[in-house]
Amino acid sequence: MNRRKKGNQILRARVKKANAKLNPSNKPKYISKADRETETTESTQEKNLVSEE
Repeated sequence: MNRRKKGNQILRARVKKANAKLNPSNKPKYISKADRETETTESTQEKNLVSEE
């Protein structure tokens, strides 16, 4: 890889990262399978407590 190509590659990567920061994705944050399961069990327990009262 010649010197000019490598320099341009580095500059393009910086521009790409800067643009990515300016335009955050609308994708929801990842929640692991174990966290999802604990969340559902907690919500069902809360519903049971409310229904018993």
